[in-house]
Formats: sequence, C-alpha cells, structure tokens
Amino acid sequence: MVLPGLKLGTLALKTLSKPIANRLKKQAGLHPRFRQFIVNIAQANHRLTTRLQRRIYGHATDVEIRPLNEEKAVQSAVDLVGEFFVFSVAGAALIFEVQRSSRSEAKKEELRKQELEGLRQRDEEVAREVEHLKLKLEELEQLARGRGLAGVLNFRQTHSEDVKSGKLA
Repeated sequence: MVLPGLKLGTLALKTLSKPIANRLKKQAGLHPRFRQFIVNIAQANHRLTTRLQRRIYGHATDVEIRPLNEEKAVQSAVDLVGEFFVFSVAGAALIFEVQRSSRSEAKKEELRKQELEGLRQRDEEVAREVEHLKLKLEELEQLARGRGLAGVLNFRQTHSEDVKSGKLA
C-alpha cells in the first residue's frame, strides 16, 4: 500500500520540478553576475559538443569554433540548468527509493535470520529431549534386566500397552 503512494509521490515531485526549473531558467537570465557565469558555461559546452561532433563525423578538429551569440548562450545555459535541476531531482528520488528498498530488504533478512535461529534452538531442544528419552529407556531396560526374564516380559507387555493407550511420556 505504501509503495504505490511513494511512487506516485516521486512522480509528482518530478512533475513539480519542471515548473521550478522553468522559473530558475527565467531568473538565471536576468541576474547579471549569474548571467555571465552561465554564458561562460554555455560557451564551454558549445566548444566541447562541437569538437565531439567533429571527431565523430571525422571532420578537422583544429578549426576555430565560433562562439555563440549572448542570447543563444543564455538560452542554451538556462536549458542546461533546467535539465540539470530536473535530473538532480530525479536522481535524488532514485537514490531515496534504492535506500528505502535496501532498508526493507535488510529488515526482511533480519527476520529470516531470527526465524532460522529459532528453528535451530527448537531443533537443539528436540535433540536434547530425544537424548533424555534414550537415557530413560536405557534405565528402564537396565531395571528390566535386573529383574530377570519375568521382568523383561512384564516390562515389554506393559510398555506395549502404554504405547497403544498413549500413556508413554
């Protein structure tokens, strides 16, 4: 019951992060110092992606790369910031889900260990009880041998009657 609610909450968080990312984009383009910072990031990203594309397609990589104009750079950077924010939220939700699942599995494993330990203890108790009953049986057989043949016959007859009636303890 909790799992569907948690997954729905994660989806809602991802959905709500998109308008927040858009708001960040809008504000990022207006602040002068941040604007210059993101323009530099956008220009570096543009140079990197252009070089990678040229290498992939086998074109010359030593050619000068023209910088983006400021508006394109700002738009590219705010898109990058917005996507980074959305992916950060999704990544945080994923990490939270993995940790929650891990804790749940650890609890299940601990319960299994406790159950197994309980079964081991019960097995040891049964083994001790069987050993105790074997000792009692040996004692009874010793007593029967001490009485002679009549005692053995009497013991066997009494013992079989007790087993049939369910009195054997």
